[in-house]
Amino acid sequence: MAADLNTSLQVSAAGMEVQVARIKVIAENLANQNTTGSSPGADAYRRRVISFQSRLDSALGVETVGVKSVGTDNSEQPLRYDPGNPGADKNGYVKTPNVNSFVELMDMRDAEQSYSANLNVASTTRSMLSRTLDLLK
Repeated sequence: MAADLNTSLQVSAAGMEVQVARIKVIAENLANQNTTGSSPGADAYRRRVISFQSRLDSALGVETVGVKSVGTDNSEQPLRYDPGNPGADKNGYVKTPNVNSFVELMDMRDAEQSYSANLNVASTTRSMLSRTLDLLK
């Protein structure tokens, strides 16, 4: 039984770990949502995206989640008229980041809820483990 509870803790920890990585990527996107290129026609900051994958934890004999990759969103970068910007092209337009703060905030909310759910599982598991040890005394 203790092994099952330990497995539950490890699975929850893996879930929390990937949500922390997700929140870091989201925070980077929000921090750079106004970062334009520094030379005429240069690309602005490109939104980063994270993807997950199932991983077999052979020591535990269960599937856990892990970060598969952190890449860039290659969608179109909106143009903004700003002729005084050093990144402006000959027509005065600057490429702006493809970061939508609304999308980022919704993703962050989802990551926080997933982290919280995994934390609740870990907390409940620790409580069960503690009660089991108390019964064995």
